[in-house]
Amino acid sequence: MTTSAEVLPESLLRDAVDLLVRLVEAAGALIIFVGAVWAFGRFLLTMVRGGGPDRRFNRIRLTLGRFLALGLEFQLAGDVLRTAVAPSFTEIGQLAAIAAIRTALNFFLSREIANERAEIERERRKEADGSRAPAGPA
Repeated sequence: MTTSAEVLPESLLRDAVDLLVRLVEAAGALIIFVGAVWAFGRFLLTMVRGGGPDRRFNRIRLTLGRFLALGLEFQLAGDVLRTAVAPSFTEIGQLAAIAAIRTALNFFLSREIANERAEIERERRKEADGSRAPAGPA
């Protein structure tokens, strides 16, 4: 009968998990970077077209927030993976602190996204109600 140590040595497992952590964290960083570049491009395009502070900026912020939230989830996944193989108490404590910070960031970011979405929806309804209002006496 073979033990799990003989099937896959811990050092090999650590190396494999380290590679996975790097890939997941790189994916998270790439998602955040792509979101930032997209938002900056949309911002510049809006400014060039002469856009003022209106719904378009809220939509840009909303989309950037979604990219940030997704990127943070990938970063947290990388942190969880990092402690998957025989974690020490120090690593578990660090993971708890990092998870708490990233979860708080994600919570406030999600709340901001929900507020932006609600604001856009209110403006949309206001415009729709205004276009349906009967014309006043001429």
